Amino acid sequence: MALNVFDHDEYRPPVWKSYLYQLQQEAPHPRRLTCTCEVDNRPKYYGREYHGMISREEADQLLSQAEGSYLIRESQRQPGTYTLALRFGNQTRNFRLYHDGKHFVGEKRFESIHDLVTDGLITLYIETKAAEYIAKMTINPIYEHVGYTTLNQEPTLKKHLPLSPEAPDGPAPAKDDCNAEERLTSLVRRATLRESDLAPKYEKVHNFKVHTFRGPHWCEYCANFMWGLIAQGVKCADCGLNVHKQCSKVVPNDCQPDLRHVKKVYSCDLTTLVKAHNTKRPMVVDMCIQELETRGLQSEGLYRISGFSELIEDVKLAFDRDGEKADISSNAYEDINIITGALKLYFRELPIPLITYDAHPRFIEAAKITDPEKRLESLHEALKLLPPAHCETLRYLMAHLKRVTQHEKDNLMSSENLGIVFGPTLMRAPELDAMTALNDIRYQRLVVETLITNEDVLF
Repeated sequence: MALNVFDHDEYRPPVWKSYLYQLQQEAPHPRRLTCTCEVDNRPKYYGREYHGMISREEADQLLSQAEGSYLIRESQRQPGTYTLALRFGNQTRNFRLYHDGKHFVGEKRFESIHDLVTDGLITLYIETKAAEYIAKMTINPIYEHVGYTTLNQEPTLKKHLPLSPEAPDGPAPAKDDCNAEERLTSLVRRATLRESDLAPKYEKVHNFKVHTFRGPHWCEYCANFMWGLIAQGVKCADCGLNVHKQCSKVVPNDCQPDLRHVKKVYSCDLTTLVKAHNTKRPMVVDMCIQELETRGLQSEGLYRISGFSELIEDVKLAFDRDGEKADISSNAYEDINIITGALKLYFRELPIPLITYDAHPRFIEAAKITDPEKRLESLHEALKLLPPAHCETLRYLMAHLKRVTQHEKDNLMSSENLGIVFGPTLMRAPELDAMTALNDIRYQRLVVETLITNEDVLF
């Protein structure tokens, strides 16, 4: 159960574990073994640590003096390729060395050989000394005890800021309140935000990206130090959660996007957007539909006639800039087709379509069923495959489009016409060959047409 800090007199953040931090301090320091003679054909991106084409045995002898010493040699077996020879654990380790503008032996890329070796020695030392400890890091994580609350900002936040005890293991506590919210880790920030009973409970996976942390950082899942010089872990691009790469595999799918990270409305993942703004549906969908139903239901060719593209782009920019404060009234955009164009553009630019790639085949299969009742049953099952935020948005849109068809005498838009307009927009096909994609178009139309006609039964 999520901890709500408002149930307590004071909240104290977790104690960050110092063992791995101490090990990083103990790791051997790099010692560059320079070559005392001139070497022909030395690559311009290597310095005096380059010793030319020497054997493994020669390198081993040169490096035997001190732990952490290193050199670069050209491979005798494969001339033109280079090896980093590194002394660790009283033995010489050899790594194939690459350069593409940066130096690397694995996934991480470094500006200098010195940084690569420093990071490598830290990693080797910690993974050698603490292999069993690292394997058990994800057991009994602090994440489960602190909990994960919704991002519903409260004006009284400062009253509930964590009172950090002196903790030399972890990040230094804030000294004043003026920018305290920004200094909180994402984990502590979540623990200081009130749970809203009205918030939609949509599940969302974290959007983790490899990240380089400046200064000491601790994992917000297991509370252990994130070691290394660069790419020490991953950061969720939507909520800011910082965790080890291995911890990211077991973090629950409970991302609560932070508006500081979610900068756009258009081209933003639908579930990410609604969770960031704490709404049931994207505000662009609600606001456009409300505007259309206020002044556009009787407009001839509604959704079929295109608005002026530059003004549609203006609406998009207004939503991206102002969010729910965007002005799309008749005072700003008299032509209702600009609003329909902006709504269709929103759906076209979703990175994952409203009818998702995963669910797409099931909807197409349902459309191919000739028996009307069995087709409805199949569509009902297909709808269960959609993420909750997608399904709710689709329900709201179909109810609106049904109201559009109820004014068909004026707007000339039947469910079939709307199916033609919205089919390819709402259910873009996964990458298929051209012929399959072409054949799918008529089934996409039929899916939308059936959803509109039977929205009261299917949702």
